[in-house]
This record gives sequence, structure tokens and C-alpha cells, in this order.
Amino acid sequence: MASSSSSSSPQTETCLNFITHLLTALKDRVMNVIFRKETPRKGEQHSQALPQAIGSSSSSSHERNHQVFLSFRGEDTRLNFTAHLLKALEDRGVSVFFDEKDLEKGKEYFSRALSKAIAASEISLIVLSKDYASSNSCLDELFHTMDRKRKYGRTVIPIFYHVDPSHVRNFVGRFKTCFEKHEKSRPVDQMRRWKAAFAEVGEIPGWHIKGGKVDRPETEYIREIVDDVSKKLMNKRSRNVSEEMVGIDDQKQAILGLIEQKDSRIIGLWGMGGIGKTTLADAVYNKILVDFKRGFFLLNVSEKIKKQGRESLRNELLSKLLSEKEIRIDTLSIGSPYQERLNNVRVAAVFDDVSHPDQIDFMGVKHFGHGSKIIVTSRDRHVLKNVGVDKIYEVKKLDVDDSLQLFSTFAFKQFNPDPDFRDLSNKFLEYAQGNPLALKVLGSELHKKSRKEWESEMHKLKEYGQPEISQVLKSSFDGLDELEKNIFLDIACFFNGEPMKNVEKILSCLYKGAVSGISNLVDKHLLDISPIKDIPVHERLGKAEEFRKRFKEYHRLKNHG
Repeated sequence: MASSSSSSSPQTETCLNFITHLLTALKDRVMNVIFRKETPRKGEQHSQALPQAIGSSSSSSHERNHQVFLSFRGEDTRLNFTAHLLKALEDRGVSVFFDEKDLEKGKEYFSRALSKAIAASEISLIVLSKDYASSNSCLDELFHTMDRKRKYGRTVIPIFYHVDPSHVRNFVGRFKTCFEKHEKSRPVDQMRRWKAAFAEVGEIPGWHIKGGKVDRPETEYIREIVDDVSKKLMNKRSRNVSEEMVGIDDQKQAILGLIEQKDSRIIGLWGMGGIGKTTLADAVYNKILVDFKRGFFLLNVSEKIKKQGRESLRNELLSKLLSEKEIRIDTLSIGSPYQERLNNVRVAAVFDDVSHPDQIDFMGVKHFGHGSKIIVTSRDRHVLKNVGVDKIYEVKKLDVDDSLQLFSTFAFKQFNPDPDFRDLSNKFLEYAQGNPLALKVLGSELHKKSRKEWESEMHKLKEYGQPEISQVLKSSFDGLDELEKNIFLDIACFFNGEPMKNVEKILSCLYKGAVSGISNLVDKHLLDISPIKDIPVHERLGKAEEFRKRFKEYHRLKNHG
């Protein structure tokens, strides 16, 4: 082991930079981080004193509950990675679990302290470096961390630092050698536990920092990792939300703010197909449900009414709300005694994918008790207005960083793209335009495919689109009347990005009611009016068959010119 920082290798210096920025950013978010310092092996000495700032946090760390537990191989990173990590944490005011004297008293005490630290943490960051598996204490620590994940749903975020994730889960190379060495001296049961935990952490999507000249600066990774940790901490109470969904936390807080307003009984979530309305509604619903006597989440309202019938669906809903089997109401309205009973029930409810105001009125929402909160999701803003919602929230597309993380989760099973595929990843992000559904579908299709196949898929998208994405968006198109379809296709083919005033003038010469038709398309989120009143059309829907056919009708517009 090196005796001073001057003998550190270039790889060591890279580790140092990575941790410095990571923990500096973590502390900016006012997070508590537990630090476990590995006890040196027999005969080893500390070659360099850790920063003074480290010791200052030791006195009270045992009494606190911490948010983040950080696990790493001390011998790999003690002189750089760890020192700068702790310094950055201290600079940000983060509580650090570190008690060098106590941890050196012996394995028994260390195990108790470590177990307590892991149990108290909400999130564990596991920095998997090349020699992580050579340490008995690291593997024991990893086992307890993964055990808490399985039993209590604790969040674990692996950082594959200059190691291939597949080498971790498949015990390849250095990791294979380490485990073969352990097997010569460790009990069979312990080896079984260690191997299971190690393979399991290798399967978890995390951050892969490949290193080398082709990779990005580590400061960029650090910023993204800290953002990810921060969002997960803010969203810990909504455990039913998919971990694969990112970028919803700010929007969730905005909707919760609307719900808390006394004059907000019905909240409408409006946005295009696949934008994440249902996931966002689920996150909010799980957050507020604890405060209500009754709750229900009715998925795909329009589809269920078509298949099941609205009377059957309403009877099913009322049976659940009033805890009574086989309620049968065949009339248009809900009469006595059910109306009065509903008045006494304070409800948290979600009606998902509503396409007509009658679908809400028929369900008897107006009879729900005082203080009830109802969330309605729809692709059509006009439907929400007619339902009588108190507030309408437009669900926003994901920004570039969140789009890249979501796409990478499906394409690479980690939170960041492989450096060799980053340029192509950006092209698919441009195609998806921040739509979560498109990002998930495209990422899943590209998983484990070669760069040549990625390039071919991009060419295919430009020509034909992606069937699953197009089908979701086309369902919005199919719900249009004939006038709206014609207006949409004309704009998609000939006026995309043109000033709205010019488009309205030209199309008003072709269709009676063109202005109203354009307004309806905006309400259905098929057209987007920019601040300068240009009309961008939804590009992916433009790949539908109807769009391609309309090019052949070019002479129609010329004849009306």
C-alpha cells in the first residue's frame, strides 16, 4: 500500500476526483451519509492521516439516524477516494458515520456498529471497485445491506467504478479470483450468502463509470448521482411508484400543493399519451391515501367502460366504497340510500384515462363526502373542464438528464449510457422528446444490441416509427372527428412549425370551423402552441400510416390555393 499521496497511480487520482465531487454535491443537498472505515489488515499501518474534518463528525454519529450509507473498499481508495469523499461531506454539513477508534477494537463491536448503521439508513451507495470482493468486511457489509433491501425495501444504488457490471453479477476476472480465495478459508454458508449478495447487487441498475479517455468527466457523473439520490430520498414515502420512473418528484410536489388547497376537490392531470399521467397520479395517490377513510384507483376508465359497461363498473366501485357486496343500481342517477351513505365517506380517488365528462358524472363523484380529493387524468383538456375540475395540471415531458437516465435504465440496465453509445443515445432521446413511454420502449428494444443494430433502428424509426409508441399516440388520433383528423394531417404534412395566424387563415379557406378544430387539437395535446404562437405537431404521431398517405393528397391543397 502506498505510503503517501505522491505515489498514487493515475487511476487513484481519478478515484479521488470522483469522490470529492460526489460528496460535495451530496452535502449540498443536506444529506446524512454513513461512512464505514475498513479496519486495516494485520501488519498494515495508516500511511496518511485522514483529514481533520473527518474526526469532527465522529462523536455523535452513533446516535443519529442517517439517510445514506456509503460502502467502499478502503484499501482501494483510502488515500484519495475516501479522504476526499469525507472532506466534501464535511464541507456540506453532512453527518458521517465514522469512529476510527471504536471500529478498531475488534470484529464483534464493528459488526454491531455496522449492522446498526445499515439498519438506520434509507439508501445505501455501494462503490464497487476492482478489489471490493477481496475484503471480508466489505462482503459481510454487502450481505447485510442486501438483506435489508429484501426484507424492508431499502434502496441500494451500486456505482460500478472502473469495473464491468456483468463481471460483478457473473463473478468474472478479479472477482472470480477473490471468491475462490475466500472459499479456501470461509464456511460454506457464509460463502453462499456472500455470493448471493454480490450477484444480486450486480443485477441492480446503477451508475457505470467506465473510465478512460472515451468516458465523460467524472464531475458530470457526480452531479447526476447526487440528483438521483436526492430524488429518491424525497420520494421514499411513495414506495409503490416504479423505481424505473424518474423525473416526477417536482411535479408530484406541485400536485400535492394543489391538493392541499381548500378549494381544490377535483384535480385534473392533462397530457399526451405516454407522458406519465398514470404514474404521477399513482405517486400522489399513495402519498395522500393514509389521510382518508376510503380510497380507490380506477385504471383505464374509458377502456373498462367499453368492455365492462358503465353500470357494472359503477356498481363495483360503490361496493368497494360502501363495503357492501353486489350493489346493483341500474338507473342513471344514484338515489337513496346510497347517495346519503356516500355523503358520509371521505374519499381519495383516481379516475385514470377519462375520455368523456359523463364517465365521471355517472360514477357519482359529486356525492363523495366533504374533504374528498379526486384526481382525474385525461389526454383532453376540454374533458377536464367539462368534468368541473378545480385545477388542471399539465404533465410535463422529462428534461434531458431525466430522459437519459430513464432511457439508460432500460437500454443498459444502469442509470447512464455506455460511453460508446452516448452519441446514439442522444439521437433516440431527440426522437422520444421527453416522453417516458417512448424512452422505455426504445430502451427495451435496444438492450444488448450492437452499435450497428442501434444505427439501423434509428434509420427505421425515421422511416416507419415504432409500432408500440405509434399505437398509443394513434389512439388519440382515432378519437378525433373527421374535421380534426384532416386539420391535424394538413398541419403535420405542410405547416409544422408555422405561425398559428397563418395556419388558421389558410385552413379556414379549406374548412368551416378550422379555428375551433385547431383549438380542440391543442386541448387533446396533439398540437403544441409555443410562446411565439408557432404550431409544432407531434412528430411521432406523424409517422402513422395516415400521415404518409396525406402526402399523396398534396394536389388537394394546391387546388384550393
